[in-house]
Amino acid sequence: RHALATLDRNALDYYRSGAQDMHTLRDNQRAFDRIALRPRVLRDVSRIDTTTKLLNHQISSPICIAPTAMQRMAHDSGESATARAAQRTNTCMCLSSWSTTSIEDVALAAPGNAPRWMQLYVYKDREATKKLVERAQDSGYEAIALTVDTPFLGRRLADIRNKFQLPDHLTMANFADQAKTQVAAKANIQNAAENASGLASYVASQIDPTLSWRHVAWVKSVAKIPVLVKGILTAEDAKLAVDAKVDGIIVSNHGGRQLDTVPATIDVLEEVVKAVNGRVPVYLDGGVRRGTDVFKALALGAKAVFLGRPVLWALKYNGEDGVVEMLEMINEEFRLAMALSGCVRVSDINRDHVRTLAQPRL
Repeated sequence: RHALATLDRNALDYYRSGAQDMHTLRDNQRAFDRIALRPRVLRDVSRIDTTTKLLNHQISSPICIAPTAMQRMAHDSGESATARAAQRTNTCMCLSSWSTTSIEDVALAAPGNAPRWMQLYVYKDREATKKLVERAQDSGYEAIALTVDTPFLGRRLADIRNKFQLPDHLTMANFADQAKTQVAAKANIQNAAENASGLASYVASQIDPTLSWRHVAWVKSVAKIPVLVKGILTAEDAKLAVDAKVDGIIVSNHGGRQLDTVPATIDVLEEVVKAVNGRVPVYLDGGVRRGTDVFKALALGAKAVFLGRPVLWALKYNGEDGVVEMLEMINEEFRLAMALSGCVRVSDINRDHVRTLAQPRL
């Protein structure tokens, strides 16, 4: 509510809106309500351990921070504040390529042991893409999360209406040349939506629409750290990802911001997990708002979940402390869900703890 009341329309609509009619955006949350918990009772739950491993790195709980762009629109400290919050709560932050704070500055803001990942788009400028990977590696980031669902930007009507652009005092901080640092609507783009939305025109001019599995292989050849693919929604693509020797899969529909009417991520999670069959870890983002949502995702096979919009709202509310408070709140809800379901360790959570209901049409 604080964010709704205080963010300007340009930033608020960018953060909260989804693609087209926003069916998928809404269903990402609703889908969790269609899953019922099956608690086991009469277990000794006097001691609950929420710790888990993320690519062999011990973290406090399976609740991590998803890559969300342009965080300094929410708070002046932006991504640095979020990184410090991740450090304080010993969880993973995944930094967006479209950060308004540079890779290096985020690393300097939180120099401790909490893991950091780097989200990556494949630019038409391959050297710029390669430099992002190398800079992340040199700054201690532990994995690359390659976004594979954005050869073009989804049709986001709110951004089109608002003619979205990055405020003048902010830039895409990970780039040096002006074409890659500025996000503003352009008058010479053929597509009307791209002409109205600065980000749509940015993607059209900069991001490579030929994106394919060969680009995954190229990123793996460049990176010396694990490479995960973010944006998988089907068993077929999950199997291809394993064949491509990725180090993990993030089940994601880009927060409902790309192709509207695709399924909620929690509805396809089990399909992807079964297709992978334990060969690589599977993670999830999209729609997670409660500790019970975290529990349900883990019961259906996710190793961890990543939060996006809740981080932005918390950041706007109270910066670093707001993000810490939000993470601790959801973690405490998760701890209670574990206890009341008869689980004392994350590894105790399994498929028997949930009952999935029939999936209605969007």
